[in-house]
Amino acid sequence: MASNQWLAVRARIARNALSIGGAVAVYGVSFGALGATSGLSVGQTCALSVIMFTGASQFAFVGVVGAGGSAIAAIAAAWLLGLRNAMYALRMSTLLDVGGVRKLLAAQLTIDESTALALAQDEEIESGRATRLGFWSGGLSVYVLWNAATLLGAVGAGALGDPRVYGLDAAIPAGLFALLWPRLRDREAWAVAGAAMCVAALLTPMTRPGIPVIATGLVAVVAALRALRRGAA
Repeated sequence: MASNQWLAVRARIARNALSIGGAVAVYGVSFGALGATSGLSVGQTCALSVIMFTGASQFAFVGVVGAGGSAIAAIAAAWLLGLRNAMYALRMSTLLDVGGVRKLLAAQLTIDESTALALAQDEEIESGRATRLGFWSGGLSVYVLWNAATLLGAVGAGALGDPRVYGLDAAIPAGLFALLWPRLRDREAWAVAGAAMCVAALLTPMTRPGIPVIATGLVAVVAALRALRRGAA
């Protein structure tokens, strides 16, 4: 590829990465505020973003804790929602071809956004160079901006008082819905989402906080297993 063409590709990827990181940061501010007003300290809230670093799982964890659920239920809910990242890793490991410390860093940065930006590139360009650049730029952009936004929201939460006064308690389901909405692309996805909603609505009045989230995660697991069986058949 000519030098000018590669520079244009790099610039486009950088713009996309910054745009994605900026968009995700909006949810990071909400997460930081909700974490700090749900019983977690600023340090604990920021640690979730630094270590866990997967938005849906973090919102689920804080939602369960804030509703009075047990730590086990919160961890289980977060783990189920983050399980999809392991599936992404299977694909990305063949494209990135890294080892050692870089492999650990790649594992941390394997999320929806970095995977999507990587796979949106032409793998044939410079032997996958654009794909790798898309992954690293997307992952790092989201990681830096998400953590900065979390800190901003957590520190500023003390000045807000009770988040329910401002409707911030609705940000957890709203954030999860915003993350889910772009993935509802076909009837099967809508059917899984509808079944999960029914399960959650049925269990919420009867079970402790966290149990409905775990149950809805299992709905998705069962649907995925059925899809794999159909594919094998």
